[in-house]
This record gives sequence, structure tokens and C-alpha cells, in this order.
Amino acid sequence: MNYKALIYDFDGVICDSVDVKTEAFAQIYKKYGPDVVKNVKEYHIKNGGISRFKKFKYFHLNYLGLKLSNNQLISLGNTFSNLVKKKVIESPFINGVQDFISINSRTFLQFICTGTPENEILEIAKKKNISTYFNEIYGSPKSKEEIISLIKKKYNLSSDEIVFFGDAMTDYNSSKKCNVSFIGVENNLNSFPKNTFLINDFLDDSLKKILKIN
Repeated sequence: MNYKALIYDFDGVICDSVDVKTEAFAQIYKKYGPDVVKNVKEYHIKNGGISRFKKFKYFHLNYLGLKLSNNQLISLGNTFSNLVKKKVIESPFINGVQDFISINSRTFLQFICTGTPENEILEIAKKKNISTYFNEIYGSPKSKEEIISLIKKKYNLSSDEIVFFGDAMTDYNSSKKCNVSFIGVENNLNSFPKNTFLINDFLDDSLKKILKIN
């Protein structure tokens, strides 16, 4: 394949920040008891990449039997953002990713595609000094499928010219729905279908071969 575009999820792919968001959800739902917290954490870990607002709706409806109003949803979103933003900015990068995105910005179109609200991910990327390596940075409320489709249309790319880097099954499923190649970034929480191309980090030499990087 002659790839032209690299799309990256953020948490667990660029930044080692998955645990930050897991603990933030746990803190918000702590008052409802340990069983709810356990369910919330398990669902979040298994469904990385989904918007926090969709998760809040799911948690309240399925674990508390409550339907959230728009104002309640906005309030929860603000609480969550206040808990995580500073910690995400301070979180370490995944090994090798800074050099990888810097070097490959000269050869490939590069994008961030995340479930984090777009205004928040733009601020985080700027404060982590990586914004200039990306052609565009996208977040929610757009879904990952919508973002990939938008990139394809805007940059006149075919599906076989794109690679998506993700760390969750939601990333894998989005890539498959959009017919783009997928590379999974392994951690101790995820599990992908057999024969999925996986890397531990961005120092993995196999990336040079698959992306045809010298």
C-alpha cells in the first residue's frame, strides 16, 4: 500500500492518558457506590474513543435508571473536563510518538481523530506542542466515522491511502466501517481480533516496513 494519510486517536495512542479519564469517571460516580464505579470503569475501558457525553447518558440510564437533561449533561461534561484537562496535558507521550509524528509530518498528511471534545483537544495539542504536526485536529461531537469520511472527502483520499492508529475496539470498528487500514497500539487493557497489526509503541521497527518509511 502507498499510504498518504495517518490518522491517530489521542488517549492511549499519542498520550498515555487512558487512566486519567478512567479515574475521572470513577470520581464522578463514586457517590453512587462501588458497584456503579466498577461498571463505569469497565465500560469506559472497553469502549475507549466514545464521547464522554454518550457515556454519561449510558451510565445514568443503565446503572442509575436516570435520564439526563441537557443542562445536567453539560454540567457533568464541565466537571469531567476540569478533572482531566490539566492531567492529560501533564501526561507522558507514548514512547516514540513525538519523533514519529514530527518526522512523518514531512511525508504524510496527519490528523487527530478523538472522542474528546474538539475545543478541548485543540487546547491540549497546543499545550503539548504538537499542533503543528497535524493538518487537522478533530474531536466530538463528530463521530470517528464522520471524521474519517470528512478527511477522505476534503483531502481527496481513497480508503486504501489511509492508516488509522487506535487503542480500542471502537477505533478498530470505525476503521473497518470506513474501509481504512488499522494499526492497534497495545496496552494491558485492550484486546483486538486475531491478525490485527499491533505495535507496543512508535519505536516499533515494523512501522517502517508497513508505511514504507526509510
